[in-house]
Amino acid sequence: MPDSSEAFATPRVAAGALFLDDAGRILLVHPTYKDTWDIPGGYVERGESPATACRREVAEELNLDRAPVALLSVDWAPSDKEGDKLLFVFDCGRLGDDAERIRLATNELDRWEWVALDDLESYVIPRLARRLRTTAQDGPGYLEHGQAVARVGR
Repeated sequence: MPDSSEAFATPRVAAGALFLDDAGRILLVHPTYKDTWDIPGGYVERGESPATACRREVAEELNLDRAPVALLSVDWAPSDKEGDKLLFVFDCGRLGDDAERIRLATNELDRWEWVALDDLESYVIPRLARRLRTTAQDGPGYLEHGQAVARVGR
C-alpha cells in the first residue's frame, strides 16, 4: 500500500530579509555562485523556523545580528528544477548606520547595493522583482509567483 504522505506537499522553505533605505531602495546582494542578485537570506534548515533562518542568514552573509521585526510576505513559488517552494520575506528594520558595518561572507557574496524598485529587473529574475515590488509597495500578504493573492487584514 502506498504511503499516504506522498500526496502531501513537502516544499523547500527559504527566508529572506527586506531592508529598505530612506529613499525606498532595497538592499540586494550578489552571490558568487549565480549571475543575478538576491536579498539576504537562504534556505531554512530542518527543525529551524523561517524567522530564525532569516536572522542566521543575515548574520552569516552580512555579519549583522538583525532579528525579523515583521513578516511581510509568503510567496508560493514552485519551480520545475526545485519543486514546491515557500519563500518568507521579513522586515528586519532600517539599517541606518548599520549599513556601514556590513561585512560580506566573501565565500558566498561579492558585493551589495541599494537598488530602486524601478531598477529591479536589471538585477533580479522577474519573479523576484514582482515579489519585492509587491511586498515593498503593497505591504504584508500572501503571494503566488510574486503576485498578491491575499493581503493581511480585511
